[in-house]
Amino acid sequence: MKIAVLPGDGIGPEIIAQAVKLLRALAKDGLKLEMEQAPVGGAAYDATGEPLPAATLELARNADAILFGAVGGWQYDQLPRAKRPEQALLGLRKELGLFANLRPAKVFPELVNASSLRPEVVSGMDILILRELTGDVYFGQPRGVRMLANGEREGFDTMRYSESEIRRIAHAGFRAAMKRTNKLCSVDKCNVLETSQLWREVVTEVAREYPEVTLSHMYVDNAAMQLLRDPRQFDVIVTGNLFGVILSDEASMLTGSIGMLPSASLDANNKGLYEPIHGSAPDIAGKNLANPLATILSAAMMLRYSFNLDQAAGRIEAAVARVLASGLRTADIHQPGTERVGTMEMGDAVMAAL
Repeated sequence: MKIAVLPGDGIGPEIIAQAVKLLRALAKDGLKLEMEQAPVGGAAYDATGEPLPAATLELARNADAILFGAVGGWQYDQLPRAKRPEQALLGLRKELGLFANLRPAKVFPELVNASSLRPEVVSGMDILILRELTGDVYFGQPRGVRMLANGEREGFDTMRYSESEIRRIAHAGFRAAMKRTNKLCSVDKCNVLETSQLWREVVTEVAREYPEVTLSHMYVDNAAMQLLRDPRQFDVIVTGNLFGVILSDEASMLTGSIGMLPSASLDANNKGLYEPIHGSAPDIAGKNLANPLATILSAAMMLRYSFNLDQAAGRIEAAVARVLASGLRTADIHQPGTERVGTMEMGDAVMAAL
């Protein structure tokens, strides 16, 4: 099983190193894993002048899965858009057809008091958000900044979704719901947006193929409010690219820290790119402060979704739970009465628990 390891920028190399350490331990137990590393994002731009070099893209194409750290940094903010580190991630998604982004938001019992909401509101929360990745305003054309006749500049982007794109992510949502509690909430803004009107029509049509699943619809502004009012009402949420990035980041804070949440971006054959949902955090890079657990849990998702290794994935997830139960915490989830540790120490503790 070939894994392309793309650490990226900022804290990316630190957190990726902890996940790789665990995967190598599992390989010693008999899993046939082959890992190869390549630069991506700002690190790749520094080395080659491109955020997604041809060699990195080729490695990702030939791999069975990609383990991705994070990209970006203040020093790249003035680059032309095509050269900025974030274009590497967008390029990988588009070139590899990674259309379905799975973002679980689960509250570990040990972290229930770290949530921004009261424990009784979030205790037991376990949500899976499916975000469509390759369409919407992120990729819609035309886009740009133009000069109007009155001399004023105008920025414009285009929100687009084809019927086939909506149908594809809807099927993924229904299949995910069938593996859980047979509840699916589709989030749109069909009272305002033509794109969302088509979204709701197509999702409703696809629902007829899944009579076991109870489908509900919700406007995105209401969904944002309901995630704060009663998050446990949701099980699986399916939504578009723009709404998905906002709702999944909101849901992440209900779990206690964005540093706890993994994600998977899958193609039609379950080849995936696996990454924590947080950014590169350049302000703490190299200081042994970053939380590696989201990356470690992303590696577990990789074993489960791309390689169908549920037992190995479960071992990693159980090891993380044991470490949290022991009271070890990185800075982002540290609370009175727990022991604060660094990135490497947290990785070592999960290794010991494994």
